[in-house]
Amino acid sequence: MRNGPSLVIQGTMIGSVIVALLGWFLAAHIKILPSADVAYAASPTLTNEQTADPSQQSSPVDQCDVSLNYPEGILQWCEIITSFASQAELPPDLIAAVMLQESGGDATAYSVSGAVGLMQIMPRDGIAASFECIHGPCFASRPTIEELQDPSFNIEYGAHMLASLIARLGSLREALKSYGPMDAGYSYADKVLAIYENYR
Repeated sequence: MRNGPSLVIQGTMIGSVIVALLGWFLAAHIKILPSADVAYAASPTLTNEQTADPSQQSSPVDQCDVSLNYPEGILQWCEIITSFASQAELPPDLIAAVMLQESGGDATAYSVSGAVGLMQIMPRDGIAASFECIHGPCFASRPTIEELQDPSFNIEYGAHMLASLIARLGSLREALKSYGPMDAGYSYADKVLAIYENYR
C-alpha cells in the first residue's frame, strides 16, 4: 500500500509529459486555419469582368450607353458618364451633350469665369470666390478646384446638380438655362438641347 500514492504521482507526471509532447507536436506540425469570417474578409472580391472569359469581355465603348456619334473626346469618358447619369436618373447622352458644350471632354478645362473641369462646375475657391450673391459668396457650398479636377468627381457632381435643377425647376430647358452661364439665358439651353438631339 505504501507504493500506491507514489505510482499515482508518477502516472500523473507521465501523463503531463505526454500531454505537453502532444501539444508541442500539434503546434509544430499543424497550421491552425483562420475562422471562416477572417478568411472571407481577406479574400478579394472578384468582379464579373475578372471572372468572365476574356474573349467575351467588351471594350469600354461597348460597355457604355453614350451614343457613338459623339467625338472621341467625349467617348473616352463613356463609362463614367454612363455610371453617374444612371445614378442621377438622367440619359447618358444628355450628360455627354452638356460636357461637349462645356469642355469638349477636356478634364483640365478652366474657364475665364473660374469654372472647372469636364462639365465646367463653379468651385467655391479661385476666381469663383469673388462672385457675390444676396446672401454672400454665390458658390460657398460648392466643392474646391482640387476636388473638381478629378474627372469622376466632376462628372458625378455635375450630373447630380443638373438632376436637382430639373427636379426643382420642372423642365429640362429651364434646368439647362440655370446650369449654364448666368448671362447666356436660353441660348445656352438651346445649344445643349440641339447637341443632345443631333448626337443621340
